[in-house]
Amino acid sequence: MKKVYVFLADGFEDVEALIPVDVLRRGGVEVTTVSISDFPLVQSAHGVNIEADIMFEQGDFTDADLLFLPGGMPGASNLFAHKGVCKAVVDQFAAGKKVAAICASPAVVLAPLGILKGKKATCYPGFEQALEDAKYTGDLVTVDGNVTTGEGPAAAFPFAYELLAQLVDQKTADQIAEGMRFAHLMSNE
Repeated sequence: MKKVYVFLADGFEDVEALIPVDVLRRGGVEVTTVSISDFPLVQSAHGVNIEADIMFEQGDFTDADLLFLPGGMPGASNLFAHKGVCKAVVDQFAAGKKVAAICASPAVVLAPLGILKGKKATCYPGFEQALEDAKYTGDLVTVDGNVTTGEGPAAAFPFAYELLAQLVDQKTADQIAEGMRFAHLMSNE
């Protein structure tokens, strides 16, 4: 079973974190939410308290198939301020393993860490100037090698299905999208 760790910092964007968690778990991926604060309860940007599965100090992220950074502000800034998160993400990328970030996190976390240098990437509009070493696409989802980036809250579903296709397979991602009625939504029927 593939393993994903989702780093949750106070101020994370609700749907950008929870939709991928939901979709990946439906697809049979082992997803562990990780609080990087001093408490298991992490407060979203919109005041929703989520209890993480583990505290950062309890994690050994070397077995991860994917490390995922939700966006939101100040969530993305809080992720970047955490030295342990930054080290885990840099190590994951250096090992050639998958890293994903959405909304502000590609610009606020991945770009300053040098992970997007020479890569195509997307992020929330208005943050693209931070992608100076990357080629900004403006797409909902951008994949370049082992890095997947998403634009913002509305991209959470296509972003999650892309991650599921990468980790499991396209057929499973399509089945989950159909079961969740996403395919129907996108067909405007």
